[in-house]
Amino acid sequence: MIPTLLGIMVINFALIQFVPGGPIEQVLAQLEGEGDAFSNIAGGGDAAGGGVQQGGDSGYLGARGLPPEFIEELERQFGFDKPPLERFLNMMWDYMRFDFGESYFRSISVVDLVLEKMPVSITLGLWSTLLAYLISIPLGIRKAMRDGSKFDTWTSGIVIVAYAIPGFLFAILLLVLFAGGSYFKWFPLRGLTSPGWEDMGTLQQIGDYLWHITLPVLASTLAAFAGLTLLTKNSFLDEIRKQYVTTARAKGLTEQRVLYGHVFRNAMLIVISGFPALFVSVFFGGSLIIETIFSLDGLGRLGLEAVVTRDYPVVFGTLFAFSLIGLVMGLITDLTYVWIDPRIDFERR
Repeated sequence: MIPTLLGIMVINFALIQFVPGGPIEQVLAQLEGEGDAFSNIAGGGDAAGGGVQQGGDSGYLGARGLPPEFIEELERQFGFDKPPLERFLNMMWDYMRFDFGESYFRSISVVDLVLEKMPVSITLGLWSTLLAYLISIPLGIRKAMRDGSKFDTWTSGIVIVAYAIPGFLFAILLLVLFAGGSYFKWFPLRGLTSPGWEDMGTLQQIGDYLWHITLPVLASTLAAFAGLTLLTKNSFLDEIRKQYVTTARAKGLTEQRVLYGHVFRNAMLIVISGFPALFVSVFFGGSLIIETIFSLDGLGRLGLEAVVTRDYPVVFGTLFAFSLIGLVMGLITDLTYVWIDPRIDFERR
């Protein structure tokens, strides 16, 4: 995990050195537009704006007319007066102590900014993953028990079509059909709550929250549900054909006892152990598009805005945190294998 995390940070830090339009250029672009350089930088570098190209020793393109002392002060405030290697080592030392610094342009710590956006992404990731499991496991088991039947055939067709539809296209379809686009206005267009949510009663707040998340969660669940259904079916089919199932049936055990007393635990090994990885993939993978379509202010949009504005503390802080979470989830997945199936021993096999 440690070499992987370090490799992720090294590669991304190296790549970012070649990207034009860094944070200093962002500040200079805005200051040129507003024409008041010193009053804007007086607050300690709290500024934002468009992007221009860095011009090395000759200064920054777009910085014509600004005194060199001002440019040097900007570089010092953003930490660019030090060589890249020293900046990277200082950054990693801070991150090892979970000190992610402060956003260049928002005057808020990266941790507080992530915590502020976290509820939206957790809502999409958690509810989508739970819904996918609640649908896929019973459907996959039923398909395995009726393999080759008409039920298996037409449900497989639905699953394949669902897997083929891009999440963003399904999200737009939901908006058009059910959010007042052209047909029904059953669900809201944006946000997680309605105006005045704080003044509602508890049951009203829960209902309003569920009303708002219905369409985004359905859009996020589509691809995960389809793949998980086929995985469940194939896993059960593989176990049903094994010798111990034939032996159990020969002893006179009922089909329900064979299925849920013997097959279920072995077949669900790969499905249940994949829960952490699936949650992370939904949590990080599809959040940007879904959040943008449904106007949700979550981690996906935060990451996009940070990249566009070159807000490096947010970019690298969230990259480090999310990479670490992904690696930890991978470890949890391996531990879950052992917990579900004691026959698996990574040390002895």
